[in-house]
Amino acid sequence: MTMRRPSVEGLTRARLDREEGYRLLGLLQDESYQRSLLPGLEEIVPGFPDWLVTALFGGTYLREGLSLRDRQLVNLAALTAVGGVDPQLAGHVRTSLRVGMNRQEILEVFVHLAPYIGVPRALAGLRVAVAAFADTETDTETDADADTETDAETDAETDTDTEREGEGGR
Repeated sequence: MTMRRPSVEGLTRARLDREEGYRLLGLLQDESYQRSLLPGLEEIVPGFPDWLVTALFGGTYLREGLSLRDRQLVNLAALTAVGGVDPQLAGHVRTSLRVGMNRQEILEVFVHLAPYIGVPRALAGLRVAVAAFADTETDTETDADADTETDAETDAETDTDTEREGEGGR
């Protein structure tokens, strides 16, 4: 029996852009998620995180036909249907917020899924989403506190500089 080699004629060449993949990852996924996933995974299976980022964010996400928002709807549905992937689902809930979806739209995804994937899976997805919202609020408050501290430090430095200028003018 002779194996025939599949013809590649007529196939569209896949786009894989490593740099664009990392840029898009930075845009879509929050820094804490990236820090928790990529370095740890690199220690276990060297090269796998780079392949994931390049193939997924630098390939699949760059295809035409779906907006980032639409891709997030699909991701929320697929991850909820699969179940048992709470960290990934929480990450995609936060990403959904980052691409412009609001909380009501995200919650409605799980309500819509209930008759298709079952109420227990839909409820599990809702629980993950609510927890991700709470984490997002905590992150936002922490960022706001850091901004306030930075503004206060800048104001203090400006006051000190003004005092020095005043002393030099005497």
